[in-house]
Amino acid sequence: MKIALLGYGKMGKSIEAIALHRNHTISLIVSDSNSDYDFSNSDVAIDFSIPSVAVSNIKKAIDAGIPVISGTTGWLDQYQDVLDYCNSKNGTFLYASNFSLGVNLFFELNKRLSELMSNTSEYTTEIEEIHHTQKLDAPSGTAITLAEQIIENTHYTNWTLEAPKPNEIHINAKRIENVPGTHEISYNSEIDSINIKHTAHSRQGFAMGAVVAAEWIKDKKGIFSMKDVLNIG
Repeated sequence: MKIALLGYGKMGKSIEAIALHRNHTISLIVSDSNSDYDFSNSDVAIDFSIPSVAVSNIKKAIDAGIPVISGTTGWLDQYQDVLDYCNSKNGTFLYASNFSLGVNLFFELNKRLSELMSNTSEYTTEIEEIHHTQKLDAPSGTAITLAEQIIENTHYTNWTLEAPKPNEIHINAKRIENVPGTHEISYNSEIDSINIKHTAHSRQGFAMGAVVAAEWIKDKKGIFSMKDVLNIG
């Protein structure tokens, strides 16, 4: 399979190494500042760029008629526009806030725990996420996904990075050198606490998941998620 890499930072380089190890070819490498490129020799595109160019990258791949998967965060205010664009072009698109198998299992655990906690009023909920200092957006896309799952199943209506109101989930976003990614959900009451936590030890899990998603989505049409790739949920 011939893979176009849109974004060539640390994640792009990790994806390249895993793709080559799995006998794929890197057909195109696009830096974040490069706006002139050709998908004609590619089977699928993987976008791990930056928020300011992600939407353009995704739409260009859709225009070229090749499946595109994206793990770039910080642009989701335009997410529905991208979905509408993909549908209008009969394209193929998959977005994940996190491609790690472990994190996607963690999403399912978080969803189930929030369902179990939905009828309790004694607990307040908080999310803590920690990433490396090079991560540009805060909170992380993974933290937003976790918060949205909790909001869907409980009385909470919003998340915030500031001091929370009673109906808001506080997300404590920290940036610490050389931390690939840690996410923890806490339910706290006066008498006890319930915590679930996922800790990434390297970027390899994210990169592997992105390549697996690219292998899965080749020759498909439509809009997908990692649930489809992993057949969970």
